[in-house]
Amino acid sequence: MRAIQFIAKGEARLANLTIDDIPAGHALVKVKASGLCHTDIDVLHARYGDGAFPLVPGHEYAGVVDAVAADVAGLEIGTRVAVDPNLPCGTCPSCRKGLSNLCRDLKAYGVSHNGGFAEYSLVRADQLHRIGSMPFTVAALAEPLACVVNGLNSAGLRGGAPVPEEALVIGAGPIGLLLALSLKAEGVKSVTVADINETRLAFAADLGLGGVVSGSAELTARRRSFHFVADATGIASVVEGLINLVADGGTALLFGVCAPDARISIAPFEIFRRQLRLVGSHSLNRNIPDALGILEKDDGSMAQLVSHQLTLDEVLPFFTRKPTNPATMKVQFVSD
Repeated sequence: MRAIQFIAKGEARLANLTIDDIPAGHALVKVKASGLCHTDIDVLHARYGDGAFPLVPGHEYAGVVDAVAADVAGLEIGTRVAVDPNLPCGTCPSCRKGLSNLCRDLKAYGVSHNGGFAEYSLVRADQLHRIGSMPFTVAALAEPLACVVNGLNSAGLRGGAPVPEEALVIGAGPIGLLLALSLKAEGVKSVTVADINETRLAFAADLGLGGVVSGSAELTARRRSFHFVADATGIASVVEGLINLVADGGTALLFGVCAPDARISIAPFEIFRRQLRLVGSHSLNRNIPDALGILEKDDGSMAQLVSHQLTLDEVLPFFTRKPTNPATMKVQFVSD
């Protein structure tokens, strides 16, 4: 089969790989859509994961069950599925507390195990979720959306909890817009997206979201006015500035992935005096079914985040060259 393969740190290629025998408890999935995430770039450069090369990347994918191991019951060939990529140990303290995303030995398809940028993928059967008739390109959004769901759960914004009146998401990339659209779906009355790129803000406006230029006088004038603020940039200086934007008694969500050695300066007194909540969120935590439920109800806005549907050959350059077109959102490998 053809696949994109990371052969060493910073080196990605197209490869012809053999398909191994199906291990017990596994299924062979014919990949129909697989999304590119910035985490894939971090994996390529050994900034995330175990640096386990060679490796087929891709942790956002959906497809069709092509074959199953003899011991797998209740999963028919031809079933359309989305993949939960996380492979927690199930026994560490975090796993026992229900925080499998914080597993001390967390593995994942596309990070430590071969993932979805290939024609086929061997996946544990219990990591597969039925998608019915949902388009594969939409179902491949379930993984990043599940990360959003985990973030909203962490911030206490789901499950019938009161929602904030005004929310701000900094960063109008695909994950930031998924977060903003999810806030809107949760009933937040006013959701604003901030970004330095006005093309992306125009796209956000087309999705029914408010927009403001990051660092502008307009945003500065709204100091302490947002009940919920989320960073989706992963830029430490942006995170440091969140506190000035959060309303008294509000919540700040650190959702973007900052560099491990990045540091910020925050006055503890301000957190104390203004009774602010600082919340972190990592990956997804068995949230794929929730994400699929949101996608089923979506009006098509989230599907618009898929800007590119490409072959493996066409996707490969996106791993080694940063996109210069601000209209580039979610890049996906798709197959017939």
